[in-house]
Amino acid sequence: MQVLSKACRQCSEGAKMVLFVTGVCNKKCWYCPISDERKGNDRAYANDRVIIRPEDIIDEAKIMSALGTGVTGGEALLKMDRVMSFCRLLKREFGEEHHIHLYTGTAPDEECLKNLQGLVDEIRMHPPQEVWKEILSTEYIISAKKAKEMGFEVTIEVPSLPGLEYLIPALPYLDYMNINELEWSETNAEEMRKQGYSLEDDYHNAVPGAKAWAEEILKDPKVHWCSSTFKDSVQLRERLKRIANNTSRPFEEITDDGTVVYGVWYPECSVPKDLEDDHYEKFDDRIETAWWILADFPDDFPGRKEIIERYPNNGMVVEVTPI
Repeated sequence: MQVLSKACRQCSEGAKMVLFVTGVCNKKCWYCPISDERKGNDRAYANDRVIIRPEDIIDEAKIMSALGTGVTGGEALLKMDRVMSFCRLLKREFGEEHHIHLYTGTAPDEECLKNLQGLVDEIRMHPPQEVWKEILSTEYIISAKKAKEMGFEVTIEVPSLPGLEYLIPALPYLDYMNINELEWSETNAEEMRKQGYSLEDDYHNAVPGAKAWAEEILKDPKVHWCSSTFKDSVQLRERLKRIANNTSRPFEEITDDGTVVYGVWYPECSVPKDLEDDHYEKFDDRIETAWWILADFPDDFPGRKEIIERYPNNGMVVEVTPI
């Protein structure tokens, strides 16, 4: 029976905030899927919010009722002071039970691990593909042993690539191993083609056949397969639902995908008197209200009317439908 880490359980519930510490990285992994906007740029994000001040992190965590945080990058440990400051802030605000896991392409030494003690609960290391054959003689196993001695949970997390079977000897030194389905992105597409890989179809960003490379290692209950579809559809959807439940206005409808739907009216008359205050919000050029009010009673609302679907908390617009 497969055993999931606390971090993975929280991710599946959409309850894990993504804390992107920096886009700066000292590795050159050809399969890196990070966007051009973030790659190489020393800018921090809490989910999709640019962090201007530390309070932005707390605000974003509260908006989604986060139970934990995943610290990532780039290479987060290149900005150790920032990692420590952010994690200390989260633990102080939400308590020790706020679970924090940290991704790194490095093998943290004892000094680094001491800095993270009490701030990070789980270390997730990403050894590059070129060292998998000799994994037991690498610094990653040395780091894993030391981290476990110091009370951290230890995970190796890698993309699905040929040679995953070479990581099987590392499993006794770990609490978990995560295999992420190889993802196609705008930033790695050229390298993917050079490697002879293709896109599965027009609807998914997965590479066909990637799970077959993990077939042998997935027999161990410590190993978890995370598909690109699960990340895109389940994790994101559940996180959006949490945000929507906390931030939606009374007249907004929350969809099964976690988006919100409402109506927009550009009026040619005053607001009808029987429209209750909590059923609309007035702006300089428009009135926003329940979409069904505009759809069911169009004659009561002369002027341009639209139904808007967007991500919650004033996020990206998904669709605009004229009425």
